[in-house]
Amino acid sequence: MLTRRRFLVTFPAFAAVMHDAAFPFRKKPPAPPAPVFVYFGTDTSKGVSKGIYQSRFDPASGHLTPPTLAAVTPRPSYLALAPISQSGRRFLYAVNETNDSSDAVTTFAMDPKTGALRQIGQVPSGGAGPCYVSVDSTGKSAFVANYSGGTLASYRIAPDGTLSQPVDRIDFHASKFGKRGPNAARQDGPHVHSATISPDNRFLLASDLGSDDIAVFSIDPRTAQLATSDPYLFRNNRPGSGTRHVAFHPNCRWVYGICELDSTIDHYLWSTTQSTDTPKGLLVNANFHISTVAPDFTGKNTGSEVAVSPDGSFLYASNRGEDTLVVFAIRPKDGSLSVVQRIACGGKTPRHFVMDQTGRWILCGNQNSATVTVFRRDPGSGQLTGPVQTVNVDSPMFSLFA
Repeated sequence: MLTRRRFLVTFPAFAAVMHDAAFPFRKKPPAPPAPVFVYFGTDTSKGVSKGIYQSRFDPASGHLTPPTLAAVTPRPSYLALAPISQSGRRFLYAVNETNDSSDAVTTFAMDPKTGALRQIGQVPSGGAGPCYVSVDSTGKSAFVANYSGGTLASYRIAPDGTLSQPVDRIDFHASKFGKRGPNAARQDGPHVHSATISPDNRFLLASDLGSDDIAVFSIDPRTAQLATSDPYLFRNNRPGSGTRHVAFHPNCRWVYGICELDSTIDHYLWSTTQSTDTPKGLLVNANFHISTVAPDFTGKNTGSEVAVSPDGSFLYASNRGEDTLVVFAIRPKDGSLSVVQRIACGGKTPRHFVMDQTGRWILCGNQNSATVTVFRRDPGSGQLTGPVQTVNVDSPMFSLFA
């Protein structure tokens, strides 16, 4: 017999069951993102830092744990992470930019539980001053830009994550790579500053600060070979601008390049041919550039990093000298830029910054103030708030989420 007392006791549970039955596909609130590892490459030549440092980052709160030493290695100025291998292993690559005979590329195996790094290989960088390393999307090839030596080197990646000796080594001193720029102090020779792989994994864009050119090579990820017989060179027609890094828009049709020497952002149009015999990647100057520094800024500045938001609505750039992060809105119609915000980086000399996987946070490494600052990002407006946290890292040169 169902008494009034029993009914009052059992009804809430019955109601809950019926509610779940009536709405079987109701979405549960998403679980908060799990903490992730962050690695910091540092300038060990200052005599304080020892190599690569590691933190845990909480995407829910934007909080970094105090960095600890993950690997002792000389001047790891740029880092790259390979895709997870078939065996489930992760490998991290660091260039050792020492500008002497010990210039190298070092391979580390990453512990998936602790994030600890273990060195498993090291090969010559193929030139002096390696400043950039990239890994293709299949995890079979790696590419290194050597700033001081003016060269570009490619490598095969073995199943165990180690690198081969250089497969191709391209010397930008060759006459086919164009003339030097007019800045005698900074453009005395070729200075390859980046090696960016196109979204379709078929081309490599190498920015040469010394000649103001961006050289485009077709690549074979299986062999790490570059097509070098007839390099395609593109420039912004502003001698002395000093191309540094490029970033692809998510639509894969627009490319943005930051110029170090004149602190500007260039807009290029990107297209490719489908030929398998002689594929071509083409940049067309959109005849649009914009300064990264404020009109009333009179000090010395160099542009350093550029990135596009995951939704393609905003572009971010950093200034060393003005010591700011700048937010630009990207016009959907033509890709042109307009300034949305200019915010102090919270330190000195923001060489590099990186956006986390959620698109809600930016970490900025301030090389000359020995700090990493955390900024909250509003995905709707693109604007930054902060720093919401500052952690001590001596001479940070690069930050990598893993």
